Amino acid sequence: MKQHMRVATLLVATWATLMPGLVLADAGCGLPSAGDDHWPVAAPESVGLAGATLCPMVKWLDDAKESNVHAVLVVRHGTLVFEHYFAGSDQMLGWPVRQLGDVTFGPDTRHDERSVSKSIVALVLGIAIDRGLINGLDASVLSFFPEYADLATPAKDRITLRDLITMSAGLEWREAGPQNTSDAILYVPDPSRYALQQAVVAPPGRVFNYSSGLTELIGAVLKKATGKPVDELARAWLFAPLGITDVEWARDAKGDPLASAGLRLRPRDLAKIGQLVLQHGVWNDAQVVPAAWVEAATNPQIDVSYLSPLSCFYGYYFWLGRSLIDKHAVEWVAAIGLGGQLLYIVPALDLVVVVNAGGYAIPFTRMYTAPTTILNQYVLEATTPHRD
Repeated sequence: MKQHMRVATLLVATWATLMPGLVLADAGCGLPSAGDDHWPVAAPESVGLAGATLCPMVKWLDDAKESNVHAVLVVRHGTLVFEHYFAGSDQMLGWPVRQLGDVTFGPDTRHDERSVSKSIVALVLGIAIDRGLINGLDASVLSFFPEYADLATPAKDRITLRDLITMSAGLEWREAGPQNTSDAILYVPDPSRYALQQAVVAPPGRVFNYSSGLTELIGAVLKKATGKPVDELARAWLFAPLGITDVEWARDAKGDPLASAGLRLRPRDLAKIGQLVLQHGVWNDAQVVPAAWVEAATNPQIDVSYLSPLSCFYGYYFWLGRSLIDKHAVEWVAAIGLGGQLLYIVPALDLVVVVNAGGYAIPFTRMYTAPTTILNQYVLEATTPHRD
């Protein structure tokens, strides 16, 4: 990262000399301005991105108001090269859900990340295991909850932390729809008990079934193992090393942080998380997240191709997919949240893309149309191999 920043500083200085004022934020083309968060900034062409392909995205989004996209950021080679914000309606998760009305978004505006929070929790879990606070992924979940002895059955005894973090615990759960199980997480007195009391409908580790309840269990396990809630662990272990200080975490009815969907971050700070993953857990020459954990989290652990229109496989709370650009498959890793929250990581192109949106009421079949179009038709098209 330090080397990237030194190179980017030279690039910015060069661009400033050749084209005075260009390194200031350009509302028409999403050119970022330098901030106090240590992101190096430069023009897209300086890192092999075609601005002529990227810039029309702004007008397309201006015309596509129904997508309610709030922010788009692009980072390449460790340099922030595209940043654009929009105005639109938004809400804040928690108990109760708060309607925020129309918001004019900008670099300093925090945004709900919804289930992107799960990917953050996965990174925190990896740090806890590396520090010896949790004895690996094969530990029985019920071993952390002796107070739930009345829920123990031979089938539930076999559920491990690995099954939780690959969404394959085999417990009944309906994440979406009018009679979903997930909404209860906000108001039930004991979310962990609620998740574990669900009926066993499949052998653990076999069938993917997306469940926010499983992430609430991971959050509870982390607190039992460390004595601290997941938001405090994320701040100390993950955000502080990255210089991320402007953080908010939504709460349930009891006031506990929502492990499954509570995180609120500035888009620039979410981009740092993507860059951290891209750099195998290293930031400023320090190993923040174990490299082996990042490798496992972002590689296939279970097949979801029969369920998801967005991806092929699932890692540890990360989705894995690919796009077809110029007849070449481009593989990516993503953290995905309800309403159009996307953190794309494209290792082969040394690329990170952040999208925040307020499409919570958009039908699920169309909720991620805009982020997918942003990635495929604008960013990746601007980053073809002959421009790399």
